[in-house]
Amino acid sequence: MSESTTSPLTPVRTPDRIDALDLLRGFAVLGILVMNIQSYGMPGSAYFFPTSFGDMGGLNGLVWWIGDLLFESKFITIFSMLFGAGIALMSDRARASGRGFAGLHYRRMGWLLVIGLIHAYLLWSGDILVSYAVCGLVVFLFRRSSPRKLVIWGLVFLLIGSTMSCLSGWSSRQWPPEVLSEMKENFFPPAPKIAEEVADMQGGFAAQSKHRVAASAFMHATVLPWYMLWRGLGVMLLGMALYRTGVLTGEAHVRTYRLFIVLGLAVGLPLTVWGNMRTLAIDWDVIPSFFHMGQYSYWGSILMALGWISVWMLLQRSGAVEGLRTRLRAVGRMALTNYLMQTVLGVLIFTGTGLGLFGRVPRIGQAGLVVLIWALQLAWSPWWLARFRFGPAEWLWRSLSYRSRQPFRRSA
Repeated sequence: MSESTTSPLTPVRTPDRIDALDLLRGFAVLGILVMNIQSYGMPGSAYFFPTSFGDMGGLNGLVWWIGDLLFESKFITIFSMLFGAGIALMSDRARASGRGFAGLHYRRMGWLLVIGLIHAYLLWSGDILVSYAVCGLVVFLFRRSSPRKLVIWGLVFLLIGSTMSCLSGWSSRQWPPEVLSEMKENFFPPAPKIAEEVADMQGGFAAQSKHRVAASAFMHATVLPWYMLWRGLGVMLLGMALYRTGVLTGEAHVRTYRLFIVLGLAVGLPLTVWGNMRTLAIDWDVIPSFFHMGQYSYWGSILMALGWISVWMLLQRSGAVEGLRTRLRAVGRMALTNYLMQTVLGVLIFTGTGLGLFGRVPRIGQAGLVVLIWALQLAWSPWWLARFRFGPAEWLWRSLSYRSRQPFRRSA
């Protein structure tokens, strides 16, 4: 049926939502905080090369290992898969009802891009919304593809990203010495440069912006087209396939979920461990660590993400931890709001705009803050949705995308 059609689409009503998708979305948005809090509270180099700043002994080292093995790239992969699944879901529902979707989709991506740019340049350079909006423009072209084609194209894009990274590492032998030196300094800066970043982030908004704007510009001009675009496209297309085969909605066969759990534990986790051990063996040498050793996590994280998804789908089928699952679904229905809320809390806790604790909270302290924020969002999300139809960021995004003010409060 043609997409050109009659009445416009309207937002999905609460009874029409798919609980499994909301559950996974809530789980993912909480999980990404484990890694993001490092970027909120420590110099940028500490994310990629943890020995560049802060203590790595004892509990601090244990916290880093747990985060890197179980969370790094895994939860953002789940979140990206769900973003692709959401595009497939809206496209399928539009086709089933004979209504147009292209215009709405591009408005949604356009406004998401605007929100992401504001987020990146005013609050935090680690924003993912810009890359989601850009990837969403391309992923939409595959909305009618079969699951098989979606998987093939997803793997093609992932391979492109992986190959580009490896080629960059190999070609580094031909780079001019000044280029190599600049890259190494950017990722593993000397102590005075780190001290300057810490002081600026503990200072006022203007001082913070000096680092935030530069980091965001680098992200969008270099990291996005060279890395995030290809991985984002690949993972989102896999998410569309997983949605259409019932994996993300809890409808796949139990054997499928068990297989994914085994692959995550027996292949994905060992790949990640091996990559880390190889990185330690070369003492975090920037070029091979970033371009080559990272490939173990690049691929292992996808298998581990499938394992995490499968654990929750089996829990949902069993009816276990219903109270927690209900709260996670509420967090997931407000995923954009909760994602932005995490950044706002990070700014208020760590930068000079708030408490000015940047660079002063060790990793074990960051882990404690993560648990507190989890508890806050698990408590406030169901409370909010009992009174309002959407999270505030979701309401704004929908109103802008549908070009009409959406109902906000629930009727008494």
